[in-house]
Amino acid sequence: MTLSQSASVVGIVGVGNMGGGIARRLLSLGYGVQVHDIDSDKTPALEDLGAVAHSSAASLSQISRTVIVCVVDHTQVDQLLNPNGKPSWWSALRSGDTVFLCPTLAPHYVETVASRLQAHGVFTIDAPMSGGPARAEAGTMSLMVACENAVFAQQEKLLHDLSSHVFRIGTRVGDGARTKLVNNLLAGINLVGAAEVMALSEHLGLSLDTTLSVIEQSSGQSWIGSERMRRALVDDLAPRAHMTLLTKDTGLAVDAAKTAGFHGVLGPLAAQAFAKACQAGLADADDAAMLQWVRQQQK
Repeated sequence: MTLSQSASVVGIVGVGNMGGGIARRLLSLGYGVQVHDIDSDKTPALEDLGAVAHSSAASLSQISRTVIVCVVDHTQVDQLLNPNGKPSWWSALRSGDTVFLCPTLAPHYVETVASRLQAHGVFTIDAPMSGGPARAEAGTMSLMVACENAVFAQQEKLLHDLSSHVFRIGTRVGDGARTKLVNNLLAGINLVGAAEVMALSEHLGLSLDTTLSVIEQSSGQSWIGSERMRRALVDDLAPRAHMTLLTKDTGLAVDAAKTAGFHGVLGPLAAQAFAKACQAGLADADDAAMLQWVRQQQK
Protein backbone atom coordinates (compact mmCIF):
# COMPACT_ATOMS: atom_id res chain seq x y z
CA MET A 1 0.00 0.00 0.00
CA THR A 2 1.12 3.55 -0.70
CA LEU A 3 0.31 6.42 1.59
CA SER A 4 -1.79 9.24 0.19
CA GLN A 5 -0.35 12.70 0.52
CA SER A 6 -2.23 14.33 3.38
CA ALA A 7 -4.11 17.50 2.58
CA SER A 8 -5.59 20.16 4.79
CA VAL A 9 -9.01 18.53 4.38
CA VAL A 10 -9.95 16.26 7.28
CA GLY A 11 -13.16 14.32 7.83
CA ILE A 12 -14.59 13.74 11.30
CA VAL A 13 -17.21 11.05 11.83
CA GLY A 14 -18.95 11.72 15.13
CA VAL A 15 -18.99 15.33 16.34
CA GLY A 16 -20.40 15.00 19.83
CA ASN A 17 -18.43 16.21 22.84
CA MET A 18 -14.94 15.13 21.79
CA GLY A 19 -15.46 15.11 18.02
CA GLY A 20 -17.01 18.55 18.18
CA GLY A 21 -14.05 19.85 20.15
CA ILE A 22 -11.66 18.37 17.58
CA ALA A 23 -13.65 19.94 14.74
CA ARG A 24 -13.50 23.38 16.35
CA ARG A 25 -9.77 22.95 16.96
CA LEU A 26 -9.04 22.10 13.33
CA LEU A 27 -11.31 24.84 12.02
CA SER A 28 -9.42 27.37 14.13
CA LEU A 29 -6.20 26.21 12.46
CA GLY A 30 -7.59 26.61 8.96
CA TYR A 31 -8.28 23.00 8.06
CA GLY A 32 -11.08 22.17 5.66
CA VAL A 33 -13.25 20.18 8.06
CA GLN A 34 -15.88 17.74 6.79
CA VAL A 35 -18.29 16.41 9.42
CA HIS A 36 -20.90 13.69 9.77
CA ASP A 37 -22.94 12.59 12.77
CA ILE A 38 -25.91 10.25 13.11
CA ASP A 39 -27.49 13.09 15.11
CA SER A 40 -27.88 15.82 12.49
CA ASP A 41 -28.49 18.39 15.25
CA LYS A 42 -24.76 18.21 16.08
CA THR A 43 -23.57 19.69 12.77
CA PRO A 44 -25.24 23.15 12.23
CA ALA A 45 -23.14 24.92 14.87
CA LEU A 46 -20.01 23.57 13.19
CA GLU A 47 -21.29 24.62 9.78
CA ASP A 48 -21.60 28.14 11.16
CA LEU A 49 -17.86 27.96 11.89
CA GLY A 50 -17.04 26.80 8.36
CA ALA A 51 -17.34 23.02 8.46
CA VAL A 52 -19.04 21.13 5.63
CA ALA A 53 -21.70 18.68 6.85
CA HIS A 54 -22.39 15.37 5.09
CA SER A 55 -25.41 13.10 5.30
CA SER A 56 -23.25 9.96 5.37
CA ALA A 57 -19.75 8.81 6.24
CA ALA A 58 -19.39 7.68 2.62
CA SER A 59 -20.04 11.19 1.32
CA LEU A 60 -17.55 12.64 3.80
CA SER A 61 -14.88 10.11 2.84
CA GLN A 62 -15.17 10.95 -0.85
CA ILE A 63 -13.76 14.38 0.03
CA SER A 64 -11.36 13.48 2.85
CA ARG A 65 -8.25 11.32 2.49
CA THR A 66 -7.86 11.41 6.28
CA VAL A 67 -10.87 10.46 8.41
CA ILE A 68 -11.04 10.78 12.19
CA VAL A 69 -13.58 8.35 13.67
CA CYS A 70 -14.78 9.85 16.95
CA VAL A 71 -17.95 7.89 17.71
CA VAL A 72 -18.89 6.53 21.13
CA ASP A 73 -18.26 2.79 20.99
CA HIS A 74 -17.82 -0.35 18.89
CA THR A 75 -21.53 -0.48 18.09
CA GLN A 76 -21.30 2.82 16.25
CA VAL A 77 -18.07 1.73 14.54
CA ASP A 78 -19.93 -1.41 13.45
CA GLN A 79 -22.60 0.81 11.90
CA LEU A 80 -19.86 2.36 9.77
CA LEU A 81 -18.45 -1.01 8.81
CA ASN A 82 -21.83 -2.56 8.06
CA PRO A 83 -24.20 0.27 7.06
CA ASN A 84 -27.88 -0.55 7.04
CA GLY A 85 -29.63 1.09 4.10
CA LYS A 86 -26.94 3.77 3.75
CA PRO A 87 -24.13 4.23 1.21
CA SER A 88 -21.22 1.94 2.01
CA TRP A 89 -18.32 3.63 3.76
CA TRP A 90 -16.03 1.14 2.03
CA SER A 91 -17.05 2.38 -1.41
CA ALA A 92 -15.68 5.84 -0.58
CA LEU A 93 -12.40 4.87 1.10
CA ARG A 94 -9.47 4.65 -1.29
CA SER A 95 -6.14 2.88 -1.14
CA GLY A 96 -3.71 5.09 0.74
CA ASP A 97 -6.36 6.79 2.88
CA THR A 98 -5.80 6.97 6.65
CA VAL A 99 -8.39 6.37 9.36
CA PHE A 100 -7.86 7.53 12.96
CA LEU A 101 -9.70 5.32 15.46
CA CYS A 102 -10.24 7.55 18.49
CA PRO A 103 -12.99 5.90 20.59
CA THR A 104 -12.12 3.74 23.59
CA LEU A 105 -12.39 0.24 22.13
CA ALA A 106 -11.35 -3.30 22.98
CA PRO A 107 -7.82 -3.95 21.64
CA HIS A 108 -8.86 -7.05 19.70
CA TYR A 109 -11.65 -5.05 18.07
CA VAL A 110 -9.20 -2.34 16.98
CA GLU A 111 -7.01 -5.05 15.46
CA THR A 112 -9.99 -6.49 13.59
CA VAL A 113 -11.03 -3.11 12.18
CA ALA A 114 -7.45 -2.32 11.18
CA SER A 115 -7.21 -5.65 9.37
CA ARG A 116 -10.40 -4.93 7.44
CA LEU A 117 -9.18 -1.47 6.52
CA GLN A 118 -5.81 -2.87 5.45
CA ALA A 119 -7.59 -5.25 3.08
CA HIS A 120 -8.93 -2.14 1.32
CA GLY A 121 -5.50 -0.50 1.24
CA VAL A 122 -6.42 1.88 4.06
CA PHE A 123 -4.05 2.69 6.93
CA THR A 124 -5.13 2.78 10.57
CA ILE A 125 -3.91 5.02 13.36
CA ASP A 126 -4.97 3.61 16.71
CA ALA A 127 -5.35 6.91 18.58
CA PRO A 128 -7.61 6.90 21.63
CA MET A 129 -7.86 10.27 23.35
CA SER A 130 -8.20 11.57 26.88
CA GLY A 131 -8.85 14.93 28.47
CA GLY A 132 -12.41 16.01 27.74
CA PRO A 133 -14.05 18.37 25.22
CA ALA A 134 -12.40 21.59 26.42
CA ARG A 135 -8.93 20.11 26.04
CA ALA A 136 -9.87 18.64 22.64
CA GLU A 137 -10.82 22.12 21.45
CA ALA A 138 -7.70 23.67 22.97
CA GLY A 139 -5.43 21.05 21.41
CA THR A 140 -4.16 19.91 24.82
CA MET A 141 -5.83 16.50 25.10
CA SER A 142 -3.73 13.35 25.25
CA LEU A 143 -3.45 11.07 22.22
CA MET A 144 -2.11 7.53 22.60
CA VAL A 145 -0.85 6.65 19.13
CA ALA A 146 0.01 3.23 17.72
CA CYS A 147 0.65 2.78 14.00
CA GLU A 148 3.33 2.06 11.45
CA ASN A 149 6.26 4.48 11.48
CA ALA A 150 5.61 5.67 7.92
CA VAL A 151 1.97 6.41 8.75
CA PHE A 152 2.99 8.32 11.87
CA ALA A 153 5.48 10.39 9.90
CA GLN A 154 2.90 11.19 7.23
CA GLN A 155 0.31 12.32 9.79
CA GLU A 156 2.64 13.85 12.36
CA LYS A 157 1.66 17.47 11.67
CA LEU A 158 -2.04 16.70 12.06
CA LEU A 159 -1.38 14.69 15.21
CA HIS A 160 0.48 17.60 16.81
CA ASP A 161 -2.16 20.06 15.64
CA LEU A 162 -4.71 17.89 17.41
CA SER A 163 -2.72 17.47 20.59
CA SER A 164 0.22 18.93 22.47
CA HIS A 165 0.43 15.60 24.31
CA VAL A 166 1.00 12.96 21.62
CA PHE A 167 2.29 9.74 23.14
CA ARG A 168 3.95 7.44 20.63
CA ILE A 169 2.97 4.07 22.05
CA GLY A 170 4.49 1.92 19.32
CA THR A 171 3.88 0.33 15.95
CA ARG A 172 1.44 -2.41 17.00
CA VAL A 173 -2.12 -1.30 16.34
CA GLY A 174 -4.14 -2.13 19.45
CA ASP A 175 -1.52 -0.90 21.90
CA GLY A 176 -3.06 2.57 21.89
CA ALA A 177 -6.32 0.95 22.98
CA ARG A 178 -4.53 -1.07 25.65
CA THR A 179 -2.88 2.06 27.04
CA LYS A 180 -6.20 3.94 27.07
CA LEU A 181 -7.92 1.12 28.97
CA VAL A 182 -5.17 1.12 31.61
CA ASN A 183 -5.55 4.89 31.97
CA ASN A 184 -9.34 4.79 32.15
CA LEU A 185 -9.39 1.97 34.64
CA LEU A 186 -7.26 4.08 36.98
CA ALA A 187 -9.52 7.08 36.29
CA GLY A 188 -12.52 4.95 37.27
CA ILE A 189 -10.81 3.69 40.42
CA ASN A 190 -9.84 7.25 41.36
CA LEU A 191 -13.35 8.58 40.78
CA VAL A 192 -15.05 5.87 42.84
CA GLY A 193 -12.45 6.42 45.56
CA ALA A 194 -12.96 10.19 45.55
CA ALA A 195 -16.74 9.78 45.80
CA GLU A 196 -16.35 7.32 48.66
CA VAL A 197 -14.06 9.54 50.73
CA MET A 198 -16.33 12.55 50.15
CA ALA A 199 -19.29 10.53 51.41
CA LEU A 200 -17.18 9.34 54.36
CA SER A 201 -16.17 12.92 55.15
CA GLU A 202 -19.85 13.83 55.21
CA HIS A 203 -20.57 11.03 57.71
CA LEU A 204 -17.67 12.22 59.87
CA GLY A 205 -19.17 15.70 60.02
CA LEU A 206 -16.36 17.36 58.07
CA SER A 207 -16.64 20.28 55.68
CA LEU A 208 -16.59 18.70 52.25
CA ASP A 209 -15.14 21.79 50.60
CA THR A 210 -12.29 22.01 53.10
CA THR A 211 -11.62 18.28 52.97
CA LEU A 212 -11.42 18.33 49.18
CA SER A 213 -9.07 21.34 49.35
CA VAL A 214 -6.78 19.35 51.65
CA ILE A 215 -6.87 16.33 49.33
CA GLU A 216 -6.09 18.50 46.31
CA GLN A 217 -2.84 19.62 47.97
CA SER A 218 -1.96 16.26 49.51
CA SER A 219 -1.22 12.64 48.65
CA GLY A 220 -4.84 11.75 47.86
CA GLN A 221 -5.08 14.16 44.92
CA SER A 222 -6.25 13.01 41.49
CA TRP A 223 -7.34 15.15 38.57
CA ILE A 224 -10.61 13.31 37.95
CA GLY A 225 -11.43 13.15 41.65
CA SER A 226 -10.95 16.88 42.07
CA GLU A 227 -12.69 17.92 38.84
CA ARG A 228 -15.73 15.70 39.37
CA MET A 229 -16.14 16.20 43.12
CA ARG A 230 -15.84 19.99 42.82
CA ARG A 231 -18.85 19.89 40.51
CA ALA A 232 -20.72 17.29 42.56
CA LEU A 233 -20.44 19.37 45.71
CA VAL A 234 -22.36 22.22 44.07
CA ASP A 235 -24.79 19.87 42.28
CA ASP A 236 -23.37 20.80 38.86
CA LEU A 237 -24.19 17.49 37.20
CA ALA A 238 -24.90 18.65 33.65
CA PRO A 239 -23.57 15.75 31.56
CA ARG A 240 -20.06 16.24 30.22
CA ALA A 241 -19.12 12.57 30.42
CA HIS A 242 -22.06 10.21 30.90
CA MET A 243 -21.84 7.47 33.52
CA THR A 244 -22.15 4.93 30.73
CA LEU A 245 -18.73 5.89 29.31
CA LEU A 246 -16.64 4.86 32.32
CA THR A 247 -18.97 1.91 32.78
CA LYS A 248 -18.02 0.79 29.28
CA ASP A 249 -14.34 1.61 29.66
CA THR A 250 -13.79 -0.03 33.05
CA GLY A 251 -15.65 -3.10 31.81
CA LEU A 252 -13.43 -3.28 28.72
CA ALA A 253 -10.33 -2.86 30.88
CA VAL A 254 -11.34 -5.68 33.21
CA ASP A 255 -12.08 -7.91 30.21
CA ALA A 256 -8.66 -7.09 28.72
CA ALA A 257 -7.03 -7.93 32.04
CA LYS A 258 -8.78 -11.30 32.16
CA THR A 259 -7.71 -12.05 28.60
CA ALA A 260 -4.12 -11.34 29.62
CA GLY A 261 -4.45 -13.59 32.68
CA PHE A 262 -4.30 -10.68 35.12
CA HIS A 263 -6.61 -10.66 38.15
CA GLY A 264 -6.82 -7.20 39.69
CA VAL A 265 -8.26 -6.20 43.04
CA LEU A 266 -9.66 -2.69 42.60
CA GLY A 267 -10.44 -2.65 38.90
CA PRO A 268 -13.31 -5.14 39.06
CA LEU A 269 -14.78 -3.32 42.07
CA ALA A 270 -14.71 0.02 40.26
CA ALA A 271 -16.31 -1.55 37.18
CA GLN A 272 -19.05 -3.02 39.38
CA ALA A 273 -19.67 0.37 41.01
CA PHE A 274 -20.18 2.09 37.64
CA ALA A 275 -22.44 -0.73 36.41
CA LYS A 276 -24.55 -0.56 39.56
CA ALA A 277 -24.79 3.24 39.35
CA CYS A 278 -26.19 2.86 35.82
CA GLN A 279 -28.65 0.22 37.02
CA ALA A 280 -29.75 2.64 39.74
CA GLY A 281 -30.90 5.13 37.10
CA LEU A 282 -27.76 7.23 36.67
CA ALA A 283 -26.77 5.99 33.21
CA ASP A 284 -27.52 9.32 31.54
CA ALA A 285 -26.09 11.38 34.40
CA ASP A 286 -22.63 12.90 34.44
CA ASP A 287 -20.16 10.54 36.08
CA ALA A 288 -19.71 13.13 38.86
CA ALA A 289 -23.01 11.65 40.09
CA MET A 290 -20.94 8.75 41.45
CA LEU A 291 -21.02 10.71 44.73
CA GLN A 292 -24.82 10.59 44.63
CA TRP A 293 -24.73 6.81 44.14
CA VAL A 294 -22.23 6.25 46.98
CA ARG A 295 -24.41 8.35 49.27
CA GLN A 296 -27.39 6.16 48.35
CA GLN A 297 -25.50 3.07 49.50
CA GLN A 298 -25.44 4.44 53.04
CA LYS A 299 -29.23 4.51 53.37
